Amino acid sequence: MSHLFAKARFGMLLAAALLALLLTAGAQRSAQGQGTGFTPPQRQEIVGILREALREDPTILRDALAAMEMAEQRDREGQARSGIARNRAALVGNPADPVRGNPAGAITVVEFFDARCPYCKRMVPALNELVRRNRDVRLVSKDLPILGPNSVLASRALLASQRQGKYAEYHDALLTTREDLTEPVLKREAEKLGLNWARLRTDMDLPEIRQRLDANLALAREIGIEGTPAFVVGDRLAPGALDLAALEQLVAAAR
Repeated sequence: MSHLFAKARFGMLLAAALLALLLTAGAQRSAQGQGTGFTPPQRQEIVGILREALREDPTILRDALAAMEMAEQRDREGQARSGIARNRAALVGNPADPVRGNPAGAITVVEFFDARCPYCKRMVPALNELVRRNRDVRLVSKDLPILGPNSVLASRALLASQRQGKYAEYHDALLTTREDLTEPVLKREAEKLGLNWARLRTDMDLPEIRQRLDANLALAREIGIEGTPAFVVGDRLAPGALDLAALEQLVAAAR
């Protein structure tokens, strides 16, 4: 790793030297009343410096870019940790959020998901197995409908089903169907589970359900979530679909 950053530092020094050369040459020409362009020999000199450095070690540019990406990743992780710390209560302590697994579990896994997201659908078996195998895990669900009107419709239906005590069952039904989550599909799946569709459809339009979805979106932005699924475990944000082993590693680290 130190070798990588040494090369990256050399690449940055090279860029700084080229910038200094550009500024110096530009200033000279401006002082001479010749504008800020560069003569052909000056441009040739600049290109020659860069070519010579890359000829001697062509990995300079690659390593510099890799180091920059790593630095950006560290910055994102730091920002996520700060956002998680600031919003801890909203993430893990909102009594309105649906909870699966052990409600009193010492380890909280927070999932941000969209019911129409194909990667979120893949997570259903792994998350169910996670809470089955880890009795100290509580799984908090944060509906985050970002894939269009039918995603919003499905999230409203899911939160409305919570009022009839069927959130977990309805969640799994919607995320395991291959059909798009149009209203007829939502109605059919609800009735299969014994939900009162007329009541559920009315509850979907309650202002508090819209407010909860808006709050989830604001919370996701605050901690740097850019897509679904995304997981918060302890002080870590883990974006993207994860397998059971990766989920258990996050839980173990949080312990």
